[in-house]
Formats: sequence, structure tokens, C-alpha cells
Amino acid sequence: MANKPNFSSTYPLLVSFLLSLFLLYSNSKFVVCSTDIKCTDTDRRALVVLREGLTDPSGRLSSWIGEDCCTWEGIKCHNQTGRVTKLDLRNPYHLIGPFDPPAYKRSCLGGKINPSLIRLEYLTSLDLSLNDFEGLEIPGFFGELKNLRYLNLSYASFAGEIPASLGNLSNLQYLDLYADSYSNTGPRELRSQSLEWLTPLSSLKYINLGFVKLDSIGDHWLQTFNMLPSLVHLRLHWCELKGLPLTLPSINFTSLSVLDLSENSFNSLIPPWLLNLTGVTELYLTWDFFSGSIPAEFANLKNLQVLDLSDNLNLEGQIPGLLGNLSKLQFLDLSANNFRGDIYGLFSGFSSNRNSKLESLDLSSNSLTGELPESLGLLKHLQHLDLSSNSFWGSIPSSIGSLSALRVLDLSYNTMNGTIPESLGQLSGLVDMNLMANSWKGILKETHFMNLRKLQHVRLTTEPTRSLAFSASHGWFPPFKLKSIQLENCMIGPSFPVWLQVQNELTSVVLKNVSISDTIPGKWFSQLSAQLTYLVLSQDQIRGELPRHLNYPYLNLIDLSYNNFEGPFPSWSTNATDVILDENSFSGPIPENIGALMPRLQKLYVSRNHLSGRIPSSMCHIEGLNIISLRNNKLSGELPNCWHRLMLWGIDISNNSLTGNIPNSFGFLPSLSVLLLSNNNLDGEIPSSLRNCTGLTSVDLGGNKISGSLPLWVQYMSSLFMLRLGSNLLSGSIPDQVCRLQNLHILDLSQNKISGPIPKCIGNLSALVHGEGSEVFQRLIREVTRGRDPEYSNVVANVNSIELSGNNLTGEIPYEMTNLLALRILDLSHNHLSGAIPKSLTSVASLTRLNLSYNNLSGSIPFSPRFNDSSIYEGNPLLCGAPLPTKCPLPRPRK
Repeated sequence: MANKPNFSSTYPLLVSFLLSLFLLYSNSKFVVCSTDIKCTDTDRRALVVLREGLTDPSGRLSSWIGEDCCTWEGIKCHNQTGRVTKLDLRNPYHLIGPFDPPAYKRSCLGGKINPSLIRLEYLTSLDLSLNDFEGLEIPGFFGELKNLRYLNLSYASFAGEIPASLGNLSNLQYLDLYADSYSNTGPRELRSQSLEWLTPLSSLKYINLGFVKLDSIGDHWLQTFNMLPSLVHLRLHWCELKGLPLTLPSINFTSLSVLDLSENSFNSLIPPWLLNLTGVTELYLTWDFFSGSIPAEFANLKNLQVLDLSDNLNLEGQIPGLLGNLSKLQFLDLSANNFRGDIYGLFSGFSSNRNSKLESLDLSSNSLTGELPESLGLLKHLQHLDLSSNSFWGSIPSSIGSLSALRVLDLSYNTMNGTIPESLGQLSGLVDMNLMANSWKGILKETHFMNLRKLQHVRLTTEPTRSLAFSASHGWFPPFKLKSIQLENCMIGPSFPVWLQVQNELTSVVLKNVSISDTIPGKWFSQLSAQLTYLVLSQDQIRGELPRHLNYPYLNLIDLSYNNFEGPFPSWSTNATDVILDENSFSGPIPENIGALMPRLQKLYVSRNHLSGRIPSSMCHIEGLNIISLRNNKLSGELPNCWHRLMLWGIDISNNSLTGNIPNSFGFLPSLSVLLLSNNNLDGEIPSSLRNCTGLTSVDLGGNKISGSLPLWVQYMSSLFMLRLGSNLLSGSIPDQVCRLQNLHILDLSQNKISGPIPKCIGNLSALVHGEGSEVFQRLIREVTRGRDPEYSNVVANVNSIELSGNNLTGEIPYEMTNLLALRILDLSHNHLSGAIPKSLTSVASLTRLNLSYNNLSGSIPFSPRFNDSSIYEGNPLLCGAPLPTKCPLPRPRK
């Protein structure tokens, strides 16, 4: 989904900033003091004492010296009396752009607020916003500043109960106590158990109590605000309000222009009184859990410019066309609800409203259907259009080319199965185009991009059929310079297109299954922006050797999987978190100093390559490492024994040539969940330290030379879903403790030297009785193997199996095995089992594969039309009956 403007969260800051500018301008006559008029000694001393109580890491108050406090930073004085009228200590930290917590903290004031402040008896404006007072309570003496008209304490980390003394500020017009914070010094809670202190503030025009905890004020809170006749802006964002009355006897706050009740828990219909606020220009009701349909009375709100009903989840029905008739509406967000049907009615409203000023329309994440109407092109002022995550189908209407102001277009995650019109190329203002996750078809030509001079972000993916192709002349140079590109299942090959080679300002590149069978142009690859953070070139036939070292200091994700790359292991960024190189021909050793080259690595996938040598011990120093997948390489030597206290939860080093013991230190990985070491040459016993890994869900040590007996402590692996120890040198018996693995779905002890009977308690494996709970296992296995490994794809498809073949098991097949109603595969072949086959075994409905061959079983084979293959029972000379040719003797007649 494209990033959408968040009016609800940014508006408080914007209004605060604009009103601050207004007050600064309106008080500017006080800045220039007469040469004979300086600040009073009373005010100067009060400010000096105030400064002494504050912390000021950046020295913002360093100008507070000398006799004339009117010249000090943040101070405004009356030009005739010299009395301080304005104290602006707002943090000047620039919030636009990347947020730098240390820099923000350095620019904050903090500490204590001295009561000397009340000596500024002519103070009309006080701004302490965006500082960090680290949980300080709002001083009660603020209520003695009787001339105060403007009070802004927003984003300043105040906490505790709002003092009722603020109700003494009878001249107050602007009050901002917004309690969210940019500080990382810990959670703060500003609260109010009663709102009676607001009642005397009859001059109040703006109030923001966002993030103030109001869960204890009862159901009559709205009446308090309704008694403030001058109120223009009311913001109660995320106040934990519970009840919103459906009726109001009378509406007194008729001047109300902006109402923000977003992110509360009302769980009701939209109340009718709300739709009588005919002066409202901005209405924010997001995440309030409203239900039902949009009332027709919304047509009364003729002055509405902003309407946000997003994320209520249960608003439903068809979107009414009456919203299109609101001629002043600029911003409409109905996303993340349950609206159904087509949008013809809504756009019919827009088409009849030739004066529509709509700039932003977000209908994403609903259940909307149908084709997009041609009337879409009538919204001449539209800048942001998000229809993602619905079920729209068909083609993009050609009228879209008329939306000359459009900057953001998001049609992702729909079922669009038509073509993309050439008129798209007329959107000269388009910056962000997201058409991914649809079923596009047709050919994209140069005309599709002809005038897209401002285009920076392109996401276009379709079905794997690759019915969408690019057709551009060899020397075409597009008019845009992209910052990011994502193309999947679109044919742009077979050669690396020139139009892509000239894009050298990219920070994110995703090309998957785009029919390229070429080498990467070295010049383009080396000249990619140093700001590159995301590089995916996957599922093509790109070939050649890559540079071992490139300077991409910010590169987080590298995915070159499923190509024909060769050469040494590439290490391009110390910032890399995800490296995915599966299914290539990379060779040579893993760099010995990989821990220093990639200290932030979290996921390493290099399966099915030609890597050789040892696994370096420096890998143990990568503290954030989550997954290692190195299966199907030529790695050799012993595993390093240094895996202590890492975040590692998934290890797959199967199908290599590793030797030696399984490291004891694996048992000190507290998050270890998946351990796959099959088909190596590992020997020794299963380390007892693994008993510490109680979160293990999947263990595969098959195809090694592991000896000893099955450990009794396996009973403590309560989360174990899969235990595969086949094709080893294990001996001893199957302990009863295995029967305590209540989540076990896959048990493979085949091809070992295990002897003794099959424990009767095996019928107590509840996961094989009920067959539930495989989803977590499947998700974890797929994440470690990336869902591409044929062996584990088969394992996942055949959950609920017991394989004990090729051992020295004796005794009878326990009748209790017939309790395993979810069992799909049972292989007991090549043992020394005796006695009769339990009659109900072949009637287990879920059983699809059964092998009892080469044992010493006797008696008649239970009839089963599903298991009538003689190979299931061969090698048991004492068995008789179909499907074997040996007929059972007739029962002797009773005497």
C-alpha cells in the first residue's frame, strides 16, 4: 500500500506551528523595545531562577545573560511596559526528515520548572512543547498565570494527573497537552480523572488532549466539551474513551470546525448528532470501531474538507454516492473497512459535482469489486489515489490520463486482469506508481512512460505467466530518474535493457522472473547509488562473476537467488541484514572474517551452491543472526563450537560433508527452533546440552553416523513437531519418554540399530490422534528453507508419519497404534515384528501409505480395498490372504 498522508497525526503539530507563527507575528510589536524601556527586574530575576532549574544540553538559553531579558532567546516583551508577555521555549529540533534520537535529546530542555514563573504576571503565551521533562507533573502553579491565552505542553513528556488549577485560566484560548513523546526515556502517562476543570474555560478555541488517558471520566465527557461555546478545534486522539453517546439534547459547540476522536473504542454506530455539526470542516474517526453503514445524513456536512473513517474494520455496505456531492471535500479515507460492491455510485456523485476539489481518495483494504469507472478521470484535483487490496478487475480506464495532478497511484493487490492504457504516460506529476499483485497483460511501450518526468517509484508485478511485456527501442532513455523499481513476472529481457542501465539513483531494486539471461552491466552495477538499501535480482538466468567487494554501505538486503552467478562469496555491505544467494554457482570458502564483514547479518541463505571449506568461527560473533541456511554445498570440516547466546533460531547445513561431533554449544542457543544437519558425516552422540533448547520444533539429524541411544531427555522437548534421526548408528530401544511428545507429527528412526518392542504408549501421541497444530511447523520450515527445498516440501506435504523401518524391532505391532486417527504414513518394514496385524490398523481413514514388509508377522491380512498391494506385506512368510497369493487355511469346524 502506498504511503498515505496521515492528517490525524501531523495536524496537531501543524496547527501548533502555525498558531505559534501567528502569535509571534501578532506580538511582533513587542519585540522592538524602546531604547529607554527594558525588562523589569522582577521578570529578569524570575527568568534567571527558572533557567537555573532547567537542564539545557545544547545551550539554548546561553543568551539569558545581561540586564535586558527582552533580548533573550524565546522572550517577547511589551514595548511600553517591558513586561514579559511571551515565553517560547519550544524545541527547535527539525522534525522533517530522518529522526535522530541523540540529536533530539541534546536539543531538549528538561529538569524542573521553578514557581518563579508566576512572577511573569503579564505572560500571555507559554510554549514548552517538544522538550523532555521525563515524567514531570504539570505544575499546579500554572493555574496562577491569569493572563495566559496560549499554553502548549505537547510532546514534552509530562505525566501524572492534569492539575485542576488549569481551570483558573479564564482567558485561555489555546491548550495543547498532546501526551505522545519523541523521547526514549520510558513510557509516560498523562491522565485526567475528571474534566470539570475545563468548564470555566469559556474562551477556549483549541484543545488537544491526544494520548491523555481519559478512561476514568465516565460516559458524560462529551457534555463538558459541548459547554465550550467558542471551541473550534477539539482533538481527543487515543484517549482510551469508551462510550460515545448516540444522542445529545442540544449542540452548543456550534463553532466546531475540527473534530478528532480517532483511535478510541466506541464500538457503536456513527451517532446522528455528529452529522448535525454542519460547520465541521475536518472529521477524524479512524480506529474507533464504528459499525454499520455510512448514514445518509453525511450529506448535511456541506463544509467538510477532510473525512477519515479508516480502520474501523466493521463499517459496511456500499459506499454512498452522497459523499461525492460534498463539493468542498479534499481528503476522503475509507480504508480498512468492510465496504462492498462497486464504486460507480460514489463516482457518479463525483461526476455530478463538477466543482469537486478532492485531492486524496483512499478506499484500500475493503471488499470492493467491479471495474474502475471512466468517470475517474473527472477528479481533476486528485493527487493521491489508493484502491489497493480490493477485488477490482478489468483494465485501467483510459480517462486516467486526465488526472494531471496525480502524484500517487496505488492499485496493488487487486484482480486487475486487463491492460494498462497508454494514457498513463500523460500523468506528468506522477511520483509513485504501485500496480503490483495483479494479473496484467499486454505490452508496455515508451508511450506508457512518455511524460512521467517526476516518476520516482515503480512497482509492477503480475502472474507468473508473464503475459505482460516491455517493448522499448534499444536506445530509449526514459524521462525519469527512479529511486526504486520492483518488477516481477514482467518480460523486460533477454538482455539487460538500456533504459534500466541509465537509472543510477536507485535505492531499491527488485527484478524477479523478468526473462533476463545476460550478464549484469558492470558499469551500471558499480555506479548504482551509494544509498542502495535493497537489491533483489532473482529467478532469472543472470550469469557471470560478481565483484567480491563493492561500496554499498547502506545495503540491507541482497537477494541474487535462482540465477547463474559464479565466483567467490560477495560481501558488499557491513550493513547487510539479509543475504540470499540460493541456487547459484558461488564457490570457494565463506570469508573467514564474515563476522566483521557483515556484523549486522540476520539471515544468511546460500543453499545449493558450490561453497567449500570450513564454516568460519567468526560467524558465532554475529549477535543478531537468526537463520543460517547452507544446505547442498561442499562444506567440510568440523562445525565451530562457539554458538553461545545468539539469537539464532534456524540452522540448515544439510547435505554437505561436515565431520566431527554436533557442537555442544548449540544447546546454548535459547531461541533455537529448527536444527537441520542431515546427510553429512557427523558422528558421536546427540549432545545432552540440546535438552536446554525447549523451544525446538524441528530436528533432522538423519543420514549421519550418530551413535548412542535415543536420549531420555527428549521428553522435555514439548514443542517438538518433527524428529528425524533415520540412517544413523543409533542403538538401544525406543524409550517410553517419546510418547510424551504431544506435538510430534513426524517421527523417523528408520535405518538404525534400534531393538526391542514398539512402546504401547505410542498410541498416546495426541498430535497424531487429532492431527492439529501443523501450521507453525510449516511456517518455520518454509522460512528456514525458503519453501524451495524438494525434500522438505515433501515432508511438509506428508505430515503425520511414523517411520521405523530397517531396525531390529521385535514384538507385536501395538494395537494402540490404531488410535492414531490422523496418521498418514506408517513404515515398519525390515524389522523382526511378529504376531498378527491389528485388524483396525488398515481402517485408519487418514492412512495413505503403509509398509509392513519383511517382518515375522503371521495370520490373515485384514481386508482393506486401499491396501491391496502385495508389496506392503511381502517378506512375511506366515501371513496369508489377499493380496498375497498364500491362502489362509479354513477354520476347523467346532466339535
